[in-house]
Amino acid sequence: MTIIDVDDALSIIRRGSEEILIEEELIKKLKTGKPLSIKAGFDPTAPDLHLGHTVLLNKMRQFQELGHHVLFLIGDFTGMIGDPSGKNETRPPLTRDQVKENALTYQKQVFKILDPQKTKIMFNSEWMDKLSVVDLIKLASTYTVARMLERDDFHNRYIGGQAIAIHEFLYPLLQGYDSVAMHADIELGGTDQKFNLLMGRELQKQYGQTPQVIITLPLLPGLDGIRKMSKSLGNYIGIDEPADQIFGKIMSISDETMWLYFELVSFQPLTEIQKLRDAVEDGMNPRDVKFLLAEEIVARFYDSHAGKQAREHFISQFQQGKLPDEIPEVRINAGANGLSIAHVMKIAGLVDSTSQATRLLQQGGVRIDGERIYDRNLLLSANKTMIFQIGKRRFAKIILE
Repeated sequence: MTIIDVDDALSIIRRGSEEILIEEELIKKLKTGKPLSIKAGFDPTAPDLHLGHTVLLNKMRQFQELGHHVLFLIGDFTGMIGDPSGKNETRPPLTRDQVKENALTYQKQVFKILDPQKTKIMFNSEWMDKLSVVDLIKLASTYTVARMLERDDFHNRYIGGQAIAIHEFLYPLLQGYDSVAMHADIELGGTDQKFNLLMGRELQKQYGQTPQVIITLPLLPGLDGIRKMSKSLGNYIGIDEPADQIFGKIMSISDETMWLYFELVSFQPLTEIQKLRDAVEDGMNPRDVKFLLAEEIVARFYDSHAGKQAREHFISQFQQGKLPDEIPEVRINAGANGLSIAHVMKIAGLVDSTSQATRLLQQGGVRIDGERIYDRNLLLSANKTMIFQIGKRRFAKIILE
């Protein structure tokens, strides 16, 4: 293992991390100089990875570069149980065949970020299938119902009179038991997984192991800049998408959201990001900074040439005024409360229905003033003039009054 100063390692680990529990224990582990086992679990309910997943994957890669071992856990067993994870109702469990199919897709995508030579892919069915009924009852006896109801989603559903199935209580126990079976030194996860991550610490203590350190990471906001990135919400950037599409989606995020993306998914040093912030405050166009971010992300999933090409394509197509000589003009009364983008498109005659507008937005087929728009809930207010582009050939100059 390469010898790295503990303070330098901590600086890398802290970047973008929401919480480290407990940092003193992390320092102690780092000072041993031994390679640590870094655990992160993924339930293959949706196999396509998006940029939100890379917040966690990037941190795993950093640990690899610090000389540690990554244990990439695919929860093929727990994926068949279904974890609400902050939802208001039980998530439907998957079949074993569905889990296997999704797991294969995961394995193909993660090595765009992780070093395959320093990654061990594991499946929790390896030890879960061997648990007897007696073992499971013993595991269940380690925690009380009262403690389970401290988890936010369980608590909210309980006081709201919504059903909680007994098997749902098993999920955090089984996730915690994964840490026991894997002898994890550190476990990474999103802030919405904190309860389950802490369960691993608790169970390791009860099984006579040194408790793992927990590192939680923030949830990356989606293209709307508000809700977390999610395929189901249509506000995601898939890491397997075409280079031009990735570039265009990043260019569509707001200037404010851009800085969150820089902190959480860019590999630029924090000092360089601060210089960019200062430059924008001094008058630099935020669009030019966004170009740097979009090119970096495309290069990561393809190569530097693809990043430059995507940038050139974006500029040539949407920044050099390649518009039809005649664009129909439509005036729309937005009212005091504004109109949703889908309704504006329908009133303007660009689509036959708001449902068609929603589909086009989700597919990335709508641009406003050259920037691709994905947010189907975008509210447009009065006193605005915009050039709408639907696909390659349909244009309209819309004046909201």
